[in-house]
Amino acid sequence: MLTITPEASHAIRGILDASDAPDGSMFRISPQQQDGPAPGASLVVSVTDDPPPDDEIVEAEEVAVAVEPTAAQMLEDKKLDATVVDGQINFSIAEQA
Repeated sequence: MLTITPEASHAIRGILDASDAPDGSMFRISPQQQDGPAPGASLVVSVTDDPPPDDEIVEAEEVAVAVEPTAAQMLEDKKLDATVVDGQINFSIAEQA
């Protein structure tokens, strides 16, 4: 199952607090198909107040992240991390230790 680092939890809380999202909103990770010279799937993040019922909910340090089922399979043994540089949040996915 995807794990969420404390840094990613803090960044997600900041996004949810700063956005105009309704109370109870959560971060969502879903796949996005890419066409072109390197076709495949990439991941996109969004804020939702009504995740689909088949999303996997991952909770960590006061945040809940909805993960679309295909993305959940891709992220099964990964961790979500975040860094903030010059006010810009950069999320990254890495192997779990």
